[in-house]
Amino acid sequence: MTGRLYCYYGDDFTGSTDVLESLAANGVSSVLFVDPPDPPLLERFRECQAVGVAGESRSRSPEWMSGHLPGIFRALKTLGAPFYHYKVCSTFDSSPRYGSIGRALELGQQAFGNPWVPIVAAAPHLGRYVLFGNLFAAGGGAVHRIDRHPTMSRHPVTPMDESDLRLHLARQTGVAIGLLDIVALSGPDPSARLDAILAQRPAAVLFDGLDETSLRQTGRLVWNGDAAAPRFAVGSSGLTQALIRHWRAAGLVPPDPTPGDLRPVDRLVVVSGSCSPVTEGQIRCAVREGFCGIRVNLSAPEEMLSDGLAALAQGKSVVLYTALGPADCAERVDTTALGSGLGRLLRELLLASGARRAIVAGGDTSTHSLRQVGIRALTFVAETAPGAPLCRGHADDAAMDGVELILKGGQMGPENFFDMVRIGER
Repeated sequence: MTGRLYCYYGDDFTGSTDVLESLAANGVSSVLFVDPPDPPLLERFRECQAVGVAGESRSRSPEWMSGHLPGIFRALKTLGAPFYHYKVCSTFDSSPRYGSIGRALELGQQAFGNPWVPIVAAAPHLGRYVLFGNLFAAGGGAVHRIDRHPTMSRHPVTPMDESDLRLHLARQTGVAIGLLDIVALSGPDPSARLDAILAQRPAAVLFDGLDETSLRQTGRLVWNGDAAAPRFAVGSSGLTQALIRHWRAAGLVPPDPTPGDLRPVDRLVVVSGSCSPVTEGQIRCAVREGFCGIRVNLSAPEEMLSDGLAALAQGKSVVLYTALGPADCAERVDTTALGSGLGRLLRELLLASGARRAIVAGGDTSTHSLRQVGIRALTFVAETAPGAPLCRGHADDAAMDGVELILKGGQMGPENFFDMVRIGER
């Protein structure tokens, strides 16, 4: 099939590549832009069925959203897709002050003119589930209600202290939100139940999600397919997965996944601004496996660059990090300055060393670093760990064009993730 199927805006960069993976690994030709593309850049990827724009609204205020998102939504709408997705993290962490999903929902509904907005948070492939409106997330070998999750309940900026997503969103927006629960999704006629909910005229409907069955039903129920009357939705990459299930059943995309080819490299560069205990374990494991570990001090970037280049010249991989877990994390950090500084450092390391593969760990770090690297677009190369695909960077600078990158959220990947990426092992 040719023609646009789907467009999305990701509220951070790691989540945006998560959607890119979901699409491309299932045969949907896709590209992710770092900023809304100008016509010449868009023309380079004119055959793509799915187009994404990686954003930063997760760390921004509702006022910032009001000033920026309407223009972004208008630009996306010109691409002529039947479905538009405001992509958020599957942990739904947000607040009235930062990353307000409620405000984004309001702005998207105004821009696209939809009478109701689907909300899909569940992402079973990432260990995220919604039951009777309450969000659960895997972590530390168990599944926790989100307000009891060992990491997300203590998030330094947007702690999740409410598991009922309707109550959580009620702090951010005054619109009415209905619920299509797991019983209805698993029942004999979920369409009739959704119609009954819509008869009450809610502005949005939250969909439960647990497994493949609920994903397939959700995809069928939310897909519109009419570019003349496009649908706007809010959700995690679980929404993308739900749509893919429906597209596959309808013959709109290939029947089989395409996971890509993950090849080894001689050296890997990792920069981390994450405070996650998962990333802490990955850093410690990498150092045990022979990576050169360098604690970052951005007030002395020349020293960091010199140490990193010395290790790379010896054939070693490097991991430059700002913290080793939550206990080592500064209480107040300018995430924009930190991410930008790490991005500049990464660019210099890649250019001077000739290394061609890198990992950026941390959602905010990834968001603010990639522009400093000079990448304008990303395409999918291969699956690694769920939610952290290997991507190819497209840049105007020939020296950076083709660099391979993984933008990894703090919670993503097994303990030996960095070495797996280096040796090309899933």
